[in-house]
Amino acid sequence: MKGQATPYLMFDGNAKEALDFYQQVFGGEQSDLKTFAEAGYQTPPEAKDRLIHGRLKKDDLFFMVSDCFPGSSVVIGSNISLVLDFESEEEIQAIYNALSEKGTVHMELQDTFWGAKYAKVKDPFGVIWDLNYQKA
Repeated sequence: MKGQATPYLMFDGNAKEALDFYQQVFGGEQSDLKTFAEAGYQTPPEAKDRLIHGRLKKDDLFFMVSDCFPGSSVVIGSNISLVLDFESEEEIQAIYNALSEKGTVHMELQDTFWGAKYAKVKDPFGVIWDLNYQKA
């Protein structure tokens, strides 16, 4: 694995507003903002501006944000996951297999539009893990 686990905050349509607020509070730079529409997802018109991804970084502070998919909801307390970045496809596959064996798969391990292999799994203790292997 590479680096530390990264917090990922989930919102219900106000991720950009939250990201702007956190930038005012902590400073730093926003990056990699992309809406569901920009990522090519079929969404209802009222949801086209929801963020599918955004980042905030200031010195060692780093976290990511997203809005939930239209029609889904956010449960406060379950809206934070931990992102792990991997160094190989074999490593991400092994961790995915281990977590999903007794956990709940929210998103199958798959190739993504950002050039990574990615999965989202809730472990048997309720912790949500975003697994990411950025392909070269």
